[in-house]
Amino acid sequence: MQRTNSNMLFANFNQDFTCISVGTRKGYSITNCDPFGRVYTMNDGARGIVEMLFCTSLIALVGAADQPSSSPRKLQIVNTKRQSMICELLFPSSILAVKLNRKTLVIVLENEIYIYDISNMRLQHVIETTPNPEAIVALSPSADNSYLAYPSPLPTPTPLSSQPPSQPAPAAQSTPTGDVLLFSTKTLSVTQLIRAHKAPLSALALNSTGHAPRHVIRERHRHSPRIYSMNFNIVSTLLAVSSAHDTVHIFKLGTQRGGPASASSSGTGRVEDASPSGSVDSREGAGAMEGGYDAFIDGKKKNGVSSSLRRKSLHLTKNLTSSVGGYLPNTLTEMWEPSRDFAYLKLPTSGARCIVALSGTMPQVMVVSSEGYFYSYNIDLENGGECQLMKQYSLLDSGDETTNE
Repeated sequence: MQRTNSNMLFANFNQDFTCISVGTRKGYSITNCDPFGRVYTMNDGARGIVEMLFCTSLIALVGAADQPSSSPRKLQIVNTKRQSMICELLFPSSILAVKLNRKTLVIVLENEIYIYDISNMRLQHVIETTPNPEAIVALSPSADNSYLAYPSPLPTPTPLSSQPPSQPAPAAQSTPTGDVLLFSTKTLSVTQLIRAHKAPLSALALNSTGHAPRHVIRERHRHSPRIYSMNFNIVSTLLAVSSAHDTVHIFKLGTQRGGPASASSSGTGRVEDASPSGSVDSREGAGAMEGGYDAFIDGKKKNGVSSSLRRKSLHLTKNLTSSVGGYLPNTLTEMWEPSRDFAYLKLPTSGARCIVALSGTMPQVMVVSSEGYFYSYNIDLENGGECQLMKQYSLLDSGDETTNE
């Protein structure tokens, strides 16, 4: 039985792992990782998704499904510093995940992915997917190498060239595959199909620079644990993975071709004013509605643009390679045996679901549990082995610390 705190509905790290956003039945909060401390709280109703844009004051909010006062179909973009609403967007079904970088906003529904230009909140593209109730997607934090990874709707045993380009792609299949599509949010086109695994995926991760997209499967063999979370460190030398066995494993990676670019990290707990492209502010709230779902439906009625967008995303042309190519280094394709990890840690309680990240400034693993706790472990970068618990804090207010099994 999974141990969870009934008051905590959501938790996640921001893109550079300096802050943690938490959604509760009361509202949401932002907590700095190092030094640890709450930097913002808003009790304005239940929040099922709370996603930050790095350390800016731009926050994406979604209501909770089981709360009558909030809607899981409504996305709100707010500026916490100005206490203003930038825009609201309503979708045809529940929002399962939200991903951001400094140029792109991605909204994940069970059967669709919406891609917005974050500078003006206008809809750029709609991708039809196979049923994806776990919202398995990854968006590169890098705006320059901005890729979206998601499970492929098409199996790969059939040669890619067998589907005539003149015919529309088949409808998304209900059976998930172990393949991954890489989609460029700059060119709005599929750039690579990766034949990842035979089993369905349960997690995806892209590194901070977008140079080396990677992936992980739910099961390598029958007795492998369910993987809950994985993240690279900022310089792509380590990968941390949490699983249903109440453990976190850290893998050492080789140097990436081209060298990963450095990423900014404040680590100060200061929430900066949001201006990802210098043009999003509260005055654009009304105009931003033009890019919402209603506009998408109107376009469909007028000229069928939406159907062409969907077919473009589903249709794999002859020149789309199925080779793993330069995306996946050999160190990742062979490393999922427990004996091959470099370092590991055992969580202090059993049954909690955890997300994991690696500090960009210290040799530390950071863990957020479904019980509402934050843990920080020290990594011995020379010898590896078991990581030592250094700090433990609660992410919730004292009155909210109730754990259910």
